[in-house]
This record gives sequence, C-alpha cells and structure tokens, in this order.
Amino acid sequence: MGLVIPLDERGRDDGIDALSALVQSDLERVNQLILSRTGSDVQMIPEVANHLISSGGKRLRPLLTLASAKLVGYSGEGHIRLAAAVEFMHTATLLHDDVVDASEMRRGKLAARMLWGNEASVLVGDFLLGQAFKMMVEVGSLSCLDILSTAATVIAEGEVMQLVAAKNIATTEDEYLAVIRGKTAALFAAACEVGPALVGSSKAEQAACRSYGANLGIAFQLVDDALDYGGREAKLGKKVGDDLREGKITLPVIFAVRRGTNGEREFWKRTLEAGEIDDDSLETAIDLLQRHGAIDETFARARHYGAIARDALALFPDGQAKSAMLDAVSFVTSRAH
Repeated sequence: MGLVIPLDERGRDDGIDALSALVQSDLERVNQLILSRTGSDVQMIPEVANHLISSGGKRLRPLLTLASAKLVGYSGEGHIRLAAAVEFMHTATLLHDDVVDASEMRRGKLAARMLWGNEASVLVGDFLLGQAFKMMVEVGSLSCLDILSTAATVIAEGEVMQLVAAKNIATTEDEYLAVIRGKTAALFAAACEVGPALVGSSKAEQAACRSYGANLGIAFQLVDDALDYGGREAKLGKKVGDDLREGKITLPVIFAVRRGTNGEREFWKRTLEAGEIDDDSLETAIDLLQRHGAIDETFARARHYGAIARDALALFPDGQAKSAMLDAVSFVTSRAH
C-alpha cells in the first residue's frame, strides 16, 4: 500500500495556467507545428510519436521557451520552432528512457514500447531528434543551435551516468545531482536560454535564464523522486514504486541509506542491487523513507532549488512574463502529478 504525501491542493495548477495564458496564441502555433512535423510516409512514425505527444503532457519545457522569449521582448517567429524542437527533444528522451527502463506506463497510458516494441520506440525517438535539429537550423541562429545541441549531448551523458549509478546504493547525493543536472535540468536550462539568445540579450540575462531553467529542472526531478514513493498513481501516470522496481538510486533512497542501520542497508542492497523484490518491498521501502524523513527532505531540497530559480529572475523588471515564470516554480515544487 503506497503512502500519499499530503500536498497543498490550493492553486496547484495556477503556475502552469498563468504560463499557458501568457503564451496561449504562441502555444497553439507550436502545437500545430508539432503535429505537422510528426508527419511521415512511414505510417508507424506518426502513430508512435502522436501516442506520446498527444497523451496529456503539460508542454512545460516549450512553455518556458515561449515565456523566456517574451520576458526579453522577442518579437520574431523563431521561438515557435525552437519551442517545438524542445518538445521533440523531450519526447525523444521519453521514448528512449522507457526502453532503457523497461517501463510499462507513461502519462497514464501504455508506454509506446509496449504497443510497438523497443526498436520502434528508439527509432521514432531518433526521427523526432532529427526533426528537432532541422527546426533549429531553420531558425538560423548558431547560438541557439549551439545551446540545444550541447543540451542534447549533456542529456545523453546524464542518462549514461544514471546507468552507471543504477543498482549502486553507495551513490552519493553529489553524484546523483550530477545525473539529474544532465538528464533533466539541461533541457530546462536550454529551453529557457534560447529565447534570450534569439534576441541577442546580454550574457548576464542569458545566464540568468539558464540558471532559472537549470534549477527549476533540478526541483522538478526531485519532486518526481519523492512522488515515486509518495504520490497518487492516477496522478503520476505511472506505477508508484517504479524507481524501486527498476533499481534506480534516487535522492530519497540516498537519504535513507545514509541515515539507516546496517540491517536497513541490507534491505536496500537486496531490493535495489540484487533486484529481490516481493509484494511487501514497496511498503517496507516507504516505511524506511518515512522513518528517516527522506521524502520530506527531498521536497525540502526541491524547494531550495526552486528558491534559487526564483532568485535568478531578480535581474529582470517586474511584468507578466516574470510573474508567470515565478508562479511556475510554485507549480513545480507543489505539484502532485
């Protein structure tokens, strides 16, 4: 039986709603572009791509691209293609991740790999990455191409780092933060930096937006870590305890291992390293995490990085874009889905 963490339900979606309202017309154009760029004469490609793209994701990363462009007063068209490229990069990583993790569910639906197989999921992910880079080239900004192509490299490095850390309970907090800076925060950072790069903002403004995105991305992943052991399955869109079943070492586990007894560490070795999981393992894991305050501490860490993201925007004058981006931090750190 999973523990449900009581999060504040009030205004949980306010941050994302404010962000969506701010760039509504631009987001509609991004969605149209996304649909048009999934087209292919190879029938399986749009089927697999649209299965995930149309499955209810909040488009948080492209929303941040559009909002950051508005924050710096960009008035061109390039941010539409860049936002779509960011979403394609994100979708490609999800398709690849589900294969690597052998995941069965994604956003409350069967993962694409369960319907079309691992090979199709990987290859359609590659197709989306190709389309993403094609759109970057069409924008004609070498700076934006550099930012997003660098992010693609860092994301891949982060995923490999996670493979190395998997099933190793000796993983440290610093090592794990290095993983999520790569696999999650890098795309958030790039999504927020390309808007200022398009308009030719100062290095200070670009760095501020990059810092906002990176720290927001870390907070986002840490909340995911906590919710995997304490969230509502219907809200998560995946099974509670997937990280345990997949042998993933996440921050709540790192806290529990560090603070636990030798006997408790044996439990983590048995389940995460050896993969010996029975019907009671998840409940035992949640009990240990609760006993050592690991879930609460992970939420606290997420709020810490959220505060850094907020501070990064202090450079910019007050306005609708800044306000919506600040509200998005509250959404990320208080979400229950």
